[in-house]
Amino acid sequence: MLKIVSYTICPFVQRVTGLLEAKGIEYQVDYISLSDKPQWFLDISPNGQVPLLITDNGTALFESEAIIEYIDETSAPLESNLTPEQRALDRAYSYMGAKQYLPQCSTMRSSNREQYEEKVANLRKALAKAEAAINGPFFKGEQLSNVDIAWLPLLHRAAIIEKHSGTDMLEGFTKVKVWQQAILNTGICERSVSSDFEKRFTTFYLSDKTYLGGAGECSPTAPNRCSITCC
Repeated sequence: MLKIVSYTICPFVQRVTGLLEAKGIEYQVDYISLSDKPQWFLDISPNGQVPLLITDNGTALFESEAIIEYIDETSAPLESNLTPEQRALDRAYSYMGAKQYLPQCSTMRSSNREQYEEKVANLRKALAKAEAAINGPFFKGEQLSNVDIAWLPLLHRAAIIEKHSGTDMLEGFTKVKVWQQAILNTGICERSVSSDFEKRFTTFYLSDKTYLGGAGECSPTAPNRCSITCC
């Protein structure tokens, strides 16, 4: 069975586990601490980062893009009969989504309103490009694709932020919101993370040291933030 070495709230890991879930491929997960990486992990991970996929024959694969390609090359595709042009477009839009993982993480860790608004404005530039390309309800239409899986971590995290803080990172993007709900409805988001993912995620990103968690001013759109700080 495939083994994934993971850090609980890593979006790059969720892209990999999301694809495995979408394809119905069995796997197991070993969670590690990135602040105290075990030696066995460092011994087999050339870059010291997660995700790491250990194949059935014991080969350790690293870098999420390479891992995604390996999974696609060794299993049935989510979509069949794609032209070379369409596959190239899918890779490009997938890359566009994956490039936003770290910017979204940085945005969610903003310590004040000014910082948050500056960072979310940059994130929304990518969302605007997605909005213009979506063919709904999933990115390309009725069928789930690799593009959806690449954007799934972003959309899942935005949903949790809205649920707990009242702040909608996707506000104003009608098609993206429909797309987000379509992906949430598949159940892949929950299945591709640990049972305590939401608790760990909110503890880190919605602490009283972050703007979204309580470090900012009161806002009628963020009742949790308001109740923590001053109301």
